[in-house]
Amino acid sequence: MPQRRAEVKSLRKNEVKRQRNRAERSALRTEIKKAKLAIEEKSEGLADQLSATAGWLDRAAQKHLIHRKKAARIKSQLARAAAAAGS
Repeated sequence: MPQRRAEVKSLRKNEVKRQRNRAERSALRTEIKKAKLAIEEKSEGLADQLSATAGWLDRAAQKHLIHRKKAARIKSQLARAAAAAGS
């Protein structure tokens, strides 16, 4: 257990951050799944869904939830999958 008041506060802050990061990572994974589902179904709103997912990935990388190159890699994979599904 923490010995000082500052350590107690730090513990509280870390728990709040952990909960927020978990929620945001979960939402990000959900968005990626939605994009993959839209690609599989070849839905009409595919471009909008890919754009929204790219925004989620960029924000997650900006907040350091995921690495920026991982965000770029996922966007690239989704774009390639969408192009392959379209042809």
